[in-house]
Amino acid sequence: MSNDRMTSDTDLGDLIGSRICHDLISPIGAIGNGVELLTMDGQVGPELALIAESVANANARIRFYRVAFGHASGDAGLARSEILSILKAYYGQGRVKVAWEVPVDCRRSEAKAAFLALLCLETGVPFGGQIRVGRSGVHWQVEATSEKLRIEDEVWNWLGAGPRAELTPARVHFALLPEAVENLGRRLDVQRTEGGIVIGF
Repeated sequence: MSNDRMTSDTDLGDLIGSRICHDLISPIGAIGNGVELLTMDGQVGPELALIAESVANANARIRFYRVAFGHASGDAGLARSEILSILKAYYGQGRVKVAWEVPVDCRRSEAKAAFLALLCLETGVPFGGQIRVGRSGVHWQVEATSEKLRIEDEVWNWLGAGPRAELTPARVHFALLPEAVENLGRRLDVQRTEGGIVIGF
């Protein structure tokens, strides 16, 4: 088989992620439109409100996962306005607050790495906290701070060295982040600070 026909397992995983998100976004959007029409007709109630909230939550997750787990080819870009919209919908009124401090658009592959880093840092601040995403030149820094951190060493070892915990679906982003950073031609760096943890690439 020629090299141009060979696809790595990671590429296939990204393509599968993109396909699933692409195929789900339309029917979920249609449900949301239906709920909106019912609301306009005066059909309001706790049941409809619950459906609307669930649809919005599902839509936010799919948009976020499409960036984090989807295919990021070449120099394809992602607008800052779209990133802010995704983060606002995904984190919403949750306990984790995210500040995207990158003032310009970026490559989709960079956003993918940043979103995977966000997922990793979420696990370290399960009781709530602040996450800041910044960039200086080509160097990205994603930093989480919280009054109460929870760091499981064998999970975080997927980002460095040492014995690793068994990989589960809920922690798959820890295995994907190093590959995303490597694809950027960068080096992954993880530092713990007093009351926080920083992921750089």
